[in-house]
Amino acid sequence: MNAIEAEGLHTYYGKSHILHGVDLAVAEGHVTTLLGRNGAGKSTTLRTLMHLVAPRAGHVRVFGVETTRWPSYRIAAQGVGFVPEGRRIFPNLTVAENLRVPLERKGPWTLARVYSVFPRLAERRDNRGRQLSGGEQEMLAIARALLLNPRVLILDEPSQGLAPLVVREVFRIIAEMRAEGITVLLVEQNVRQSLEIADFAYVLDHGVITHAGPAADLAADEDRIRSLAGASAEAWER
Repeated sequence: MNAIEAEGLHTYYGKSHILHGVDLAVAEGHVTTLLGRNGAGKSTTLRTLMHLVAPRAGHVRVFGVETTRWPSYRIAAQGVGFVPEGRRIFPNLTVAENLRVPLERKGPWTLARVYSVFPRLAERRDNRGRQLSGGEQEMLAIARALLLNPRVLILDEPSQGLAPLVVREVFRIIAEMRAEGITVLLVEQNVRQSLEIADFAYVLDHGVITHAGPAADLAADEDRIRSLAGASAEAWER
């Protein structure tokens, strides 16, 4: 079963036509990655799935239920967690207070579990959000989403601006989510690491899906990675 399906999405910002008939499917229990150059429409795709921006045409289904016109909170209530680009934590609240913001849903992800997976957050639970490093803020944003015990987690550029060691830790946590049975849709500029943990990959270019297939197949074709996903040689070799 597909956790999320999008069919023929056309999304605009004002008069600017951003998505041009985007189709994608996120298989339940798998990691799906959406790759592409800056400005390709990746974040717009995620925002459209969450109805943070409404499509002009097309359909979105979550676990087979049509959610195209649902408000974002109803989509979240279906078990969809969203960690947007830029983290969006509360800078004036402590780590502990940030983690009390979401209403906990029954499931394996409790506050104690979050602190065990993210020991740095446990150490800094009394620090305010603005006092955290970029990596700590990203971990806090992911931890906050996990407390909702989502069936699907959508991540937008979780490694953006992070040091390589922290990036590896973030991807380790994403892999652990899949082991827990959480479906993941990942938008990420770090192409190589995305493909290492993903089961299926899409490439988006100027609002059009230009490639869809097993992540392992795309990972094996370095030239295609560079041409389709816009990955620099430096990023690929990192």
